[in-house]
Amino acid sequence: MGLILEPFLISAGLVAIAEIGDKTQLLAILLAARFRRPVPIILGILVATLANHAAAAAVGVFIARWLSGHWFQAAVGIGFIVMAAWALIPDKDDEGAASRGAGGVFLTTLVAFFIVEIGDKTQIATTLLGARFQDIGLVAAGTTAGMMLANVPAVLLGEVATRVVPLRYVRIAAAVIFALIGAWVFAAAFLKPGISF
Repeated sequence: MGLILEPFLISAGLVAIAEIGDKTQLLAILLAARFRRPVPIILGILVATLANHAAAAAVGVFIARWLSGHWFQAAVGIGFIVMAAWALIPDKDDEGAASRGAGGVFLTTLVAFFIVEIGDKTQIATTLLGARFQDIGLVAAGTTAGMMLANVPAVLLGEVATRVVPLRYVRIAAAVIFALIGAWVFAAAFLKPGISF
């Protein structure tokens, strides 16, 4: 039984640890603060992670090599900077964001999480785990479980935190962190030895 569940358990453990303090936890907090609808946010994270990690596990080593390309990494860096700008833009009525329908919150979370996971360390880890264990189902289920273990508390605590910390400060902090990550990823794509502009 232990050998059968080994891909699931190792995948869940590695991703749960890798996800602590990751940008997707920041995104979970930002979404919780903005929408104050934890159930559709959690469901959006679940579906986005399942889709993203199943694809990552399915393509295995091939996608890991593809994601290491410099231009792709630069595009990921730009994506983080775009997320920083998005974090700074308040909804027309931030306090009324909680009244947004569950379907809209779910879709926003689904799209945002799927995009932010592209090229992330947990996606790359899922790719490598898929190649290692040759079991798409157990690896994707394990990495998704790890993501949920790390992000569900972030969603629940993020919603509580916005009752104490004004949403404006949450947006600014999220934007700064996303921008720093984006600048670092973009710069790292071109500042490797032997790479010129």
